[in-house]
Amino acid sequence: MSVHSQAQRVTVPQLVSFKGERKIAALTAYIAPIARLLDEAVDMLLVGDSTAMVGYAMPDTLSITVEMMSAHAAAVVRATEHACVIVDMPFGSYQQSPAQAFANAASILAGSGASGVKLEGGLPLAETTRFLVDRGIPVLAHVGLMPQYRNTMGGFKAQGMTDAAARRILEDAQAHAQAGAFGVVLEGISEPLGREITAALSIPTIGIGASPACDGQILVTEDILGLSGDRIPKFAQRFGDAAQVIRQAAQDYAQSVREETFPTLAHCFGVRAKQ
Repeated sequence: MSVHSQAQRVTVPQLVSFKGERKIAALTAYIAPIARLLDEAVDMLLVGDSTAMVGYAMPDTLSITVEMMSAHAAAVVRATEHACVIVDMPFGSYQQSPAQAFANAASILAGSGASGVKLEGGLPLAETTRFLVDRGIPVLAHVGLMPQYRNTMGGFKAQGMTDAAARRILEDAQAHAQAGAFGVVLEGISEPLGREITAALSIPTIGIGASPACDGQILVTEDILGLSGDRIPKFAQRFGDAAQVIRQAAQDYAQSVREETFPTLAHCFGVRAKQ
């Protein structure tokens, strides 16, 4: 009788246990081919609402729906075995009430098999975090620069640059931690503030434009692969040039078609092999 080893997916409690032990590596994923390639390297994959901008060329993250997020999350879960998969709650799906948040979060997790949800918002959303956690839904909070709040923040601007603003963001993070969030994403904040929040919380902080001191880091995968165009955010770094690989492959294919070197009979059906 043969015994097959099955990969163990990283769990939410394991992510929490990494604090103070080792850094958490996280990336975004929206489709199966990319998720499959990233799976072994990272601890967490976030099916971010950045799907709206990266995958659909929308101008912001505000228009993507619960159904779209659930479908992308299901694809990522099916394509992976190792990374813990967390899904963004889209704009308008959780702000009205904790009950609304629970209904939509439960729908996303049931439909995708993901391990938890992420929601943006400060202290006023902490009660929603508590409501979800008390009902069995792990929550990753997100404070600081919050893309879903771009209209009230006046765009994508660094946050926590004054003492008063920094104090407010610290209080936001603490409120979610006290409400039971398993971690907090710190985006686009001053470096000293990211360091301070990380030291103050007993749960992991995941930085994106925050501080090297954060317990983990997350970036948009397309930014590190050179698939976001010529401009990438200040806090990101290009670690490869997948764009050039794809561009060259497409050019080679098109040239082969035009030169009639592809396809050959070897690529066709119903062709008898030469004796």
